[in-house]
Amino acid sequence: MTADRAALRDSFRRAFGREAELVAQAPGRVNLIGEHTDYNEGHVLPLAIDRTLAVAAARREGAVRALALDCGEEDRFPPDGIAPAEGGGWRNYVRGVAWALGEAGHRLRGLDLAFTGDVPIGAGLSSSAALEVALAAAFAAANGLAPGRRELALLAQRAENGFVGVQCGIMDQLAAVFGEEGHVLLIDCRSLAIEPLPLALEESGLAIAVVDSAVQRALGDSAYNERRQECAEAAAALGVAALRDVTAEALEAGRPGLPETLYRRTRHVVTEEARVAAAAHALGRGYSRALGRLLYESHQSLRDDFEVSCPETDLLVELAAGVGGVLGARLTGAGFGGCTVNLVREEALQTFQRQVVDAYRERTGLPARLHRVRAAAGLQVGDA
Repeated sequence: MTADRAALRDSFRRAFGREAELVAQAPGRVNLIGEHTDYNEGHVLPLAIDRTLAVAAARREGAVRALALDCGEEDRFPPDGIAPAEGGGWRNYVRGVAWALGEAGHRLRGLDLAFTGDVPIGAGLSSSAALEVALAAAFAAANGLAPGRRELALLAQRAENGFVGVQCGIMDQLAAVFGEEGHVLLIDCRSLAIEPLPLALEESGLAIAVVDSAVQRALGDSAYNERRQECAEAAAALGVAALRDVTAEALEAGRPGLPETLYRRTRHVVTEEARVAAAAHALGRGYSRALGRLLYESHQSLRDDFEVSCPETDLLVELAAGVGGVLGARLTGAGFGGCTVNLVREEALQTFQRQVVDAYRERTGLPARLHRVRAAAGLQVGDA
């Protein structure tokens, strides 16, 4: 584990007056390409990143007591008959995971837990999935349960879909569970098949630079669920189970029966599916320039056809495109703010900081941050 377990253990002891029994840790993720294809049962290409969230836990009788160390807030709820917390927020992710385990037929006992991490919140790096996966693993271990790793990911997704109310796909949770150091994951979101692909960027003198636009979005309050509904409507109109099944030819043939908005939503999914396949091919052959072009094309499609970008993330991509040594850039995550992912030559990182991040701050007044990330391992559970 990479988290400072000694500090987490000390915080747990101060909060609850006893020792933690276990620690579960899960990473955030960056999606290299394949945006809004996961809930359309398509393919995605994420990597778990070296930013993590760790949960320390110990069994107890009675209620679940939860402490969010980074904001100094607490929650308490029974391990069964769980209701949403007033005001929502992080409390509903904790409660939602316990609820999902109960819905799956697992009887839970009380638990003391405390969590902390360095995955930026609301930035599109999937802090919610990191928390859900780490919590699911902690609840399972503390209660003597042994779900498979895919089941853990699905339980975490169920918490977000059924309790928090965000109709996310399965990509984020699978990346948090199955991430591999130095690899991206080619995930088929229908079969849940996962193929690790070597990233090998550092050998080519390249880096993945993530820029947090400092425009935060809450998915439950955004148009995310609306986009998902539009995709379902388009699939029904085209007579397919999911938009993954639509070819470019079938889309054009069915265009007369689609409202223009649904046509453009579908066109994004169809072309993004093709870009994921092309990106996986490029990675396997060291075609970094081809990969960079695919990132730019993905952003254009997200901006124009799927309409999930915003002026700030558009500006970040525009600034990046003007820097020598930047091969590609795009919005990553659900959109409506959040982060961009950039493929940058190592020697250009300082210039990138000045001409992209600093320039963006000057033009918008927003405290954008640059994160250089590396592909990291997924879920880990161990003794405290």
